[in-house]
Amino acid sequence: MTALGLDVARIRAITLDLDDTLWPIWPTLQRAEDALGAWLTTHAPRAAGLARNPEARHRARQQALTDHAAHAHDLATIRREAIRQLLAWAGDDPALAEPAFEVFFDERQRVTLFGDALPALAALSARYPLVALSNGNADVHRVGIGRYFHAAVSATQIGVGKPERRIFAAAAQAAGVPEHAVLHVGDDALLDGAGALAAGMQLAWVNRASAHWPPAIAGRPHAVVPDMRALCGLLGVAVS
Repeated sequence: MTALGLDVARIRAITLDLDDTLWPIWPTLQRAEDALGAWLTTHAPRAAGLARNPEARHRARQQALTDHAAHAHDLATIRREAIRQLLAWAGDDPALAEPAFEVFFDERQRVTLFGDALPALAALSARYPLVALSNGNADVHRVGIGRYFHAAVSATQIGVGKPERRIFAAAAQAAGVPEHAVLHVGDDALLDGAGALAAGMQLAWVNRASAHWPPAIAGRPHAVVPDMRALCGLLGVAVS
């Protein structure tokens, strides 16, 4: 846990990344992929066979990104269209992409929070307005943590994702404060770190893996913490 020039008095709101900051994303996505595969096996078995092939899944995603380049920031749209592509290649009904995606999306909301996440959210939200800021498609209300958030801002809503400044500006506006009064908290040095620093926010880097800060990124985090409980300690926020 390191404070590298963090000015706590300047903080009037906190924007908070979700995936890999509050819960590990890969187990969540694997469960969602498994649920999707099971559904396809029943309703579109030929597409299910294709979906079991990593190369076919990759090609379907790349095709979706090519066909829907204007929506590259919208992970839900790209996922849905990749499923549609697999269905079409397999000779199954492409209209099944809609219910298939809903199966995936529903399971994607069943996250397993890091043990430090809920106590920290409760403590931080009692002192600061919290705004979820994510490139992903998790819904804080469906996940079950919506009560801690003043607002939620996503790449799908804004039309661009982190590290673009516009999404950070939108999050600050949702919090009702200027960007320089925001502490952004996230795990990704590029998406969270470079984006927040370029927007003039303070940055707390949640570095659960004890990684090194990439030297290519201009600027450095104002704080480095191993988890959310440590962040509360740096901010002087008591955690129950």
